[in-house]
Amino acid sequence: MKSPFYNRRSILSGAGLAALALAAPAGLVSPLRAASFPPTQTMRGGANNYRPGAPLVERLGSGFWVTGTVRRAGDGAPLEGVRIQIWAATTLGGEREPRNHGSVLSAADGTFRLETEQIVPNFGQPHAHLAYDDGQFQTVFLRPVMPSASDTSVSADFVLAPA
Repeated sequence: MKSPFYNRRSILSGAGLAALALAAPAGLVSPLRAASFPPTQTMRGGANNYRPGAPLVERLGSGFWVTGTVRRAGDGAPLEGVRIQIWAATTLGGEREPRNHGSVLSAADGTFRLETEQIVPNFGQPHAHLAYDDGQFQTVFLRPVMPSASDTSVSADFVLAPA
């Protein structure tokens, strides 16, 4: 009778397959994938001066870009047609100025962008406000702060969880 051939490679690969087989039914494998795109949490102060239903706009000025992406929590799939509202204090006036409020829709790849006038410091910090609140997903308000008042862009990403 021939004895089986064992070496370190066969033992390690067998142990790895056994661990995977035991982990999958226990739910230890699939949550790792879902955890790679946790939902975005609302930022403090993000809802200040928010206006429900801000109109869709092509632009709010020129020289400054607000950009980002919209993805689904869990699998990170890009979300198309998601309405993102953007507002900020700019050279046109404060955050309450109607010319500084507008909404855009995300593209097929989940990206969005809006050109505005230069953002200026408000309460000592140059920042923008962005919001998602259309109801299909949980509402999220963001308030990204720029490192410098001379920056000409700011980016914010949304990972949305179902409502």
